Amino acid sequence: MSEEILLRYIQLLDNNRPLIVGIDGLGGSGKTTIVKKIKQELINKNYEVVSFHLDDHIVERNKRYETGHEEWYEYYYLQWDVKSLKANLFEPLHSRYDTISLFYYDKFTDLTSIKKMEIKKGSIVLIEGIFLQRPEWVKFYDFIIFLDCLQEVRYGRVLKRDSYIGDYRARLGKYQRRYWLAEKYYMDVIDPIKNADLVYKT
Repeated sequence: MSEEILLRYIQLLDNNRPLIVGIDGLGGSGKTTIVKKIKQELINKNYEVVSFHLDDHIVERNKRYETGHEEWYEYYYLQWDVKSLKANLFEPLHSRYDTISLFYYDKFTDLTSIKKMEIKKGSIVLIEGIFLQRPEWVKFYDFIIFLDCLQEVRYGRVLKRDSYIGDYRARLGKYQRRYWLAEKYYMDVIDPIKNADLVYKT
């Protein structure tokens, strides 16, 4: 996949801003693993690479739990401050800012803090997360990769992985109420596979 990214990098007419790459995929599709691999391959070829993991930029619990909405809605619409990320991540990246300031979430304290990131001209920015092709964000990417993974494989991975939720029954219940319904909504409404530049099976 790094070769496809570099081809798009060469085609980018504006070298005064970074190439913005979205690595999209549903829960358990292998996004974090793939991003680490791509990032290292690009670094080995002497490219400047910065990566953002959107799960680092979620909001505090009281803004996304027990809000009066259905759980899937909370996950899709409230887990991230979509407007803030547009204003503080996507627009600055696209507008040639040298530094950006972002809220980072600490899951241990349930607090957010602002951190500054330096973005060098001509670098490659990898943005990894779920629901990346929202209407508010999709126009900012130069290249979108969607990781397509069999449902049963993804389900097995997340139910084994997310022990912090509780026992198996608790994990299954939460995924059925919250995560999988939101993912279905995303696939039905946004159709991210159709809109991606590259679909990679994991």
